[in-house]
Amino acid sequence: MEKSSERIVAWIALKMIPNLGNITYRRLLDRFGDPEAVFSATLDDLIEVEGLRLLTAKNIVAKAWEGDPEAEFEKLKKSGARLITFFDPRYPKDLKEIYDPPPFLYLKGNDIPQNKIVIAVIGSRNPTHYGLKITEEISQSLAIRNIVIASGMARGIDSAAHWGCLRGNGHTIAVLGSGIDIIYPKSNNRLFNHIVENGSVITEFPLGTAPEGKNFPIRNRIISGLSKGIVVVEASKRSGSLITASLALEQGREVLAVPGSIESFKSTGTHFLIKQGAKLVENADDILQELGLNFPYSKQGAKSKKRALTPMEADEKRIYDILCYYPLHIDDIAKNSNMDSAKVASLLTSLELKGLIKQLPGKMFLIS
Repeated sequence: MEKSSERIVAWIALKMIPNLGNITYRRLLDRFGDPEAVFSATLDDLIEVEGLRLLTAKNIVAKAWEGDPEAEFEKLKKSGARLITFFDPRYPKDLKEIYDPPPFLYLKGNDIPQNKIVIAVIGSRNPTHYGLKITEEISQSLAIRNIVIASGMARGIDSAAHWGCLRGNGHTIAVLGSGIDIIYPKSNNRLFNHIVENGSVITEFPLGTAPEGKNFPIRNRIISGLSKGIVVVEASKRSGSLITASLALEQGREVLAVPGSIESFKSTGTHFLIKQGAKLVENADDILQELGLNFPYSKQGAKSKKRALTPMEADEKRIYDILCYYPLHIDDIAKNSNMDSAKVASLLTSLELKGLIKQLPGKMFLIS
């Protein structure tokens, strides 16, 4: 095995030592320089490292790791991914600053840009049409301004954030709660491939790791750790997004939230964050201004393109102006327009045929 490969195997092997956490792993690196030197150290030298238990030190001396580091390295090569170690210049600088950064990352796709600002955009797995629309618009607009978008590639807001960034020809980072070879959810296979081609997919979990619930809070600290700030779009009070927001505050990151309808359960979490002091943001400019990035990063005229509306008759425009990104029932539309239901139904059909609005089950309508 080549020397460079042996070094990578040593990084993996040290991570496989039972009961050795990220913080103690880092202290070992600070004391000995690299994992190969750690494995060459004496028991007496090892037990001087703060927080290292005697049994763990004995396991290091005996090379009693759990698993097969060489087999993991071979699987890594076959997967098309690579390992980015803590001392690698490609390791994200902001992530190094958190309390317990992973000693290495599995990465598939392109290297994470070191000279660009990263902003995380996260939220509900079951968002409203409004949440998806706003997320895509914000992420696309930030991408056009040369901002990298990080998220967790979950259903809903996460996926919308990645797609929005990609449509803005930007670089997006997907942080997985599984092994780099496990696409979750499976419905995001196409998104995964697009990110590999145009962005970065990363994880700290070994290959083959299933997307278990316990992994996601661990994953979330990386999403916030990569970023200068996090933007929460639609989240309930029990949402994992609020856990990420809490981690972000502990890491000294800014927390921003997009407001929603006071009648929407999915906005209770974002409204709670705003009440607790999170910055209320409505668009990319608000985000850049709050983070102090408007001057160096915002390009003059760098706006996401708004589509030109299809021409409408006066009554169609009247109905269209009543609608928004939250669904409205046909009876409410008729009431607000002072038109009879039959005429409103006809106008809604015309607007839908023009692709300007969308009908949901239960005679609910919203802007498409």
